[in-house]
Amino acid sequence: MSLRINFDVINKIEALGSQGMEKCYNCGNCVGICPMELNILPRKIFRYALLGVHDKLIEEKEMIFSCLLCKRCEESCPSDVPISENIRLLRYYINREEFKI
Repeated sequence: MSLRINFDVINKIEALGSQGMEKCYNCGNCVGICPMELNILPRKIFRYALLGVHDKLIEEKEMIFSCLLCKRCEESCPSDVPISENIRLLRYYINREEFKI
């Protein structure tokens, strides 16, 4: 299966104010400390957002909306990525694009 990179999606997410997603280098610290045990968040989700892969973001919307925004992941992030703010941004993006809210 191939991924479709969509520059329109990238531009929309950047316009919403994404912060430091590109600094995530998939170390896995966030996954290990997540109280919800969300084993994909934010590692793959940020990659999907950075590449503008709308379909994959929509596939992972349940995971994106399951995040508690507790910021425990941010405390363990060696790159100081504002993970919860980016998750909020992705929720807004999904609500606007998918649910037309």
